[in-house]
Amino acid sequence: MALLLALVSSPHAEAAEPPHQLRVLCYNVHWCKGTDGKYDVARLADVINKAKPDLVALQEVDVGVKRSGRVHDVRELSKLTGLAARFGPTQHYEGGLFGNAVMTNLPILDVAIHPLPYTESTDERTTYPRGAIAVTMQSPDGKPLRFVSTHFQHNVPEDRVAEAKAINKLFASDGDDLRTILAGDMNAVPDAEPVTELLKKWTNAIDEAATPTAPATKPRSRIDYVFYRASSQFRVVESKVIPESIASDHRPVLAVLELSAN
Repeated sequence: MALLLALVSSPHAEAAEPPHQLRVLCYNVHWCKGTDGKYDVARLADVINKAKPDLVALQEVDVGVKRSGRVHDVRELSKLTGLAARFGPTQHYEGGLFGNAVMTNLPILDVAIHPLPYTESTDERTTYPRGAIAVTMQSPDGKPLRFVSTHFQHNVPEDRVAEAKAINKLFASDGDDLRTILAGDMNAVPDAEPVTELLKKWTNAIDEAATPTAPATKPRSRIDYVFYRASSQFRVVESKVIPESIASDHRPVLAVLELSAN
């Protein structure tokens, strides 16, 4: 009996640690202006809190911009969610800055902001500078993990393709084996060229129905995504679009990813 107890209590007989999961939220927040016309950071933070995310990729974020009352949206969202936040500005706007952001409950190791190719505005067509913010953090398994938030051009198809190619070069080049999750508003439907370009290097954590995300009130198009690489490092546990139609003009996307034990 003593021998049996010793074998049962042996460290080698202990159950394996369950795999780690990450809740990843992608949300174009429309500078915290809802479909009811109200600017409300707290309402936006409430949507994020209800999703209980570990990683959040935000797009269309204001910092010190006139239209949003000079509020530092990133700082306010961080305070209201308890998540660490980093801002990746892409342009000056109304006396402040506008761009992408990342929020997380994981320890941050490094932050890099990358401009993406875009066509400059003309008198006939208004465009916006584009970029990506990449935050490397320590994942729950103790290994580094890179998380990228980006936003592709809304009205120049060739820009979106160029931006997808740039993302592949920046974060998915040969020899780059850092586990990476990419999330953003790609302004492209699932079978469009920018997405197919990304799929050369990434796996799309999309629900089977490819549920539309925009516009928030009556969504018609799926343009917001979570991708990951390498595919052997992750398993999709859940992927869904959250049916929130007021806080922003996009609906948020939630993907739950399980980290490989390898």
